[in-house]
Amino acid sequence: MRFESIASGSSGNCIYVGSDTTHLLLDTGISRKRTVEALKDLDLELRDIDGIFITHEHTDHINGLPMIAKKSQMPIYATRGTIDAIRRMEKFKDIDPDRFVTIRPDEKITVKDIQIDPMRISHDAADPVGYRIYYGRKKACICTDLGCYTDYTVECLKNSDVLLIESNHDVNMLQVGRYPYMLKRRILGDKGHLSNVSSGRLLSRVLNDHLKGIFLGHLSQENNFPELAFETVRVEIMSSEADYSPEDLPIFVADRKRPSCLVEI
Repeated sequence: MRFESIASGSSGNCIYVGSDTTHLLLDTGISRKRTVEALKDLDLELRDIDGIFITHEHTDHINGLPMIAKKSQMPIYATRGTIDAIRRMEKFKDIDPDRFVTIRPDEKITVKDIQIDPMRISHDAADPVGYRIYYGRKKACICTDLGCYTDYTVECLKNSDVLLIESNHDVNMLQVGRYPYMLKRRILGDKGHLSNVSSGRLLSRVLNDHLKGIFLGHLSQENNFPELAFETVRVEIMSSEADYSPEDLPIFVADRKRPSCLVEI
């Protein structure tokens, strides 16, 4: 399995996961041009993509979908609530409704030699999900855009080989920043976004000996810094009961504009 975060942040999200024979995109929040350029670096073209899996209907996760759908024919997978929300938006009405495939949390779907298992998340969208992706005994997980996590979340993320987990904001930066009160309240709420501290605490509960990549994703441009997210998560791991030292863990910050390092497992 190969895993690469093509872009991650409030300005656009897109992830590639694939094998030798199967190639998937998770979210299409960046332009078709940027997506094509990133795929080219992986020796792939849009016509090689076997499917697009959407987490939810917010613009930073679907902005590039109309042009990508126009220039290609792969199916688009999403929950019923997400599909309905996308179809109501004027920009997306030209996408053939037959292109959409309905998925449900905790019901696995197979695309060639890869299995995808959606997981429930808490976010202010119609019917949002994260994804667990399996290739044989290998497992990758994408879990961003969630205001809180539960034991269910922890169980979903355990035993992963690659993780991309939200580390959206520093609480103090958000509280004293220029965002209006209602937006701050939304971000800090149970259906908002995970802070750096919460991200570190969640990670501390799902660490294992075979992790090949831990990506901190969906960082806020206004209320976070990559270095701050990285160090805060490390501190939370060090202060937890987890028997792991941050120095021994492959922790990376997913860039908002450039592809991350490619992880092969």
